[in-house]
Amino acid sequence: MKFRPLHDRVVVKRISAEEKTAGGIIIPDTAKEKPQQGEVVAVGPGARNERGELVAPGVAVGDRVLFGKWSGTEVKIDGEELLIMKESDVMGILEPVSEARRHAA
Repeated sequence: MKFRPLHDRVVVKRISAEEKTAGGIIIPDTAKEKPQQGEVVAVGPGARNERGELVAPGVAVGDRVLFGKWSGTEVKIDGEELLIMKESDVMGILEPVSEARRHAA
């Protein structure tokens, strides 16, 4: 089944949390918090402004994003757990740091 969100809705797949701490302690599933970052898998066409013009969304499919702890509605589509949220629930896009910038710092 294919799902297409409407208006300014975004479909996000959570990215798994680390199973170990920095110190090497393994965290059991029952103690893990749900991750607050994910990958955008579908985006609606955008919202309409007060003049009725379509405003394009600021996120795109494939973006890694951060969102609030209680954001979105959890759904299961084709056995995959996804979140559907408004674009305004997305706090920001995580951009990869290039190797050159990482070594310069």
